[in-house]
Amino acid sequence: MTPEIALVLIIISTAVVLFSLERIPADVIALGVMLTLILANILTVDQAFAGFGSQTVLLILGLLIITASLVRTGVVDLFGRAIFRITGDKPDRIYRVITLAVTTLSSFMSNTAATAFFLPMTIGIARRAKLDPAKILLPLAFGSILASSVTLIATSTNIVVSGLLTRYNLEPLGVFELTPVGLPIAIAGWLYMYFIGRKLIPTRDTDHSGDRSLLSHRIYLAEVVILDGSPLAGKTLSESSLGRDLDLTVISVVRNKSMSLTPHADLRLEAGDVLIVKGERDEILKIKTTAGIDMKADVKFGTPELTTEDVGLVEVILMPRSPLIGRTLAGRRFRDNYGVNVLAINHNGEQVLTKISTFRFHMGDVLLIQGDRNRIEVMAQDEVFSILQEVNQKPPNTKRANLAVLIFVGVLAASVFEVLPLAVAVLLGALIAFLSRCITPEEAYRAVEWKALILIGCMLALGVAMEETGTAAYLASQIANIVGGGSPIALLGGFFLLTMLLTQPMSNQAAAVVVFPVAVQTALQLGFDPRPFAIMIAVAASCSFITPLEPSCLLVYGPGRYKFFDFVKVGTPLTLIIFIIAIILVPLIWSPVL
Repeated sequence: MTPEIALVLIIISTAVVLFSLERIPADVIALGVMLTLILANILTVDQAFAGFGSQTVLLILGLLIITASLVRTGVVDLFGRAIFRITGDKPDRIYRVITLAVTTLSSFMSNTAATAFFLPMTIGIARRAKLDPAKILLPLAFGSILASSVTLIATSTNIVVSGLLTRYNLEPLGVFELTPVGLPIAIAGWLYMYFIGRKLIPTRDTDHSGDRSLLSHRIYLAEVVILDGSPLAGKTLSESSLGRDLDLTVISVVRNKSMSLTPHADLRLEAGDVLIVKGERDEILKIKTTAGIDMKADVKFGTPELTTEDVGLVEVILMPRSPLIGRTLAGRRFRDNYGVNVLAINHNGEQVLTKISTFRFHMGDVLLIQGDRNRIEVMAQDEVFSILQEVNQKPPNTKRANLAVLIFVGVLAASVFEVLPLAVAVLLGALIAFLSRCITPEEAYRAVEWKALILIGCMLALGVAMEETGTAAYLASQIANIVGGGSPIALLGGFFLLTMLLTQPMSNQAAAVVVFPVAVQTALQLGFDPRPFAIMIAVAASCSFITPLEPSCLLVYGPGRYKFFDFVKVGTPLTLIIFIIAIILVPLIWSPVL
């Protein structure tokens, strides 16, 4: 063992300990690892920083931009609503539909792309069903990875291994050659996650009162009017789909300005009816883009003006000295006096049955206000309220929805049929999304999970260090020496273990490339058939469940509010299950003995 190898092993061990303690953010630890490698002269500056320009980082960046365009054009919301119609708010059904869908899709395309497509949709469905997204996002990522060995094209790692086989004058892998071992792994892994794995995921989406990014999930009260000629007129409440499509709860129906009706499923709506509804902010605001209904507030500014510089949409909170406390909007002549509109209110999360115009405000009430920015600023200075945040709410760009879908499908087709490498296809798709105005660069960059990109860019430097210093080759030779001339099954198990460990800090492809030559040479020297060793390495290289450094896991790491140890706790038993299946089936199907 050289001093460089020893130092790299120390750095890896230290990083693992810090990741598990979770006292320092994972991206900060990764940044420290990269800088340590530079300062210790293990890597040059160019080598260490090369990860940020790597195919993996650019792939994730492009995928995040493309999926953001799907969100911006309303495609994800449309698909999410369709899935929610099938699943309802039943957690088990939601889990089954989403994980089976992503696993099936990932069998024939990049698992990272599949995860990226389902990510925003899954978050939306979880919130509609009042579920903690963490309970579904990790199974989503794991479900996509579990399909890696179902077909040759499920992951680029399989293609890399297939290419390495030809260098030794061996037949490349067939499209479905891995299926006999990959399909049982996918099924067993899915069953483990369904019955055990998801129960090991802690609930963390319980108290985010201090998180300003989650203010959009505050429950508001609003008034909705059924417009003349509305397609909802004549339908019952259950047929209106207000709850299913917009996730709004109707708590009262006002007819003819004075008649208050108790809502029930068979109540038939009429034009002019005013519905008092409650729902999350983003769902409330979707009312303005839904045909046949509109906000009851006497809004001077229509939806198109929401994007102008003069009109703002803000959340405000009433402070102790606010002149609105104890008054109603009607009594205060709010619109006439202030020139802005109250679209919705939140009264400490409590049920409010009265109309907004007759509700008496209390200190701490939160209002969703729309109006001239200058007037809103003056009101804030006069202590009428305190501004919490401005809402960057634009109606979905549905006119370009078909184009956004076409871009996404085109990217996948270009990759599957090997017209372009996946990373190139994804970046080309992102460029077309920008040029076609499916999304603006500013909107896209706000949607990017920059912490994930920093984490993976820094950790790729560790993978380079393991290759440059010979650490990976050293560990491979140690495995071969320990097993020696023992049974081929023990040797297969040893190389599975080594590949699986290396694929945590390294990319899957790099781990396979490092271990493959050592495994094949060892097999040939001992008189064993090298093909089962290649199969075992392909399976193990995709077995990256123990750390969040797999691109699919990185995509859900931030949105799921996971900690590093969550992956260790849930992924370790899953890895053991995959190992047991592989060590039984690989020697049985591809006999290692010539």
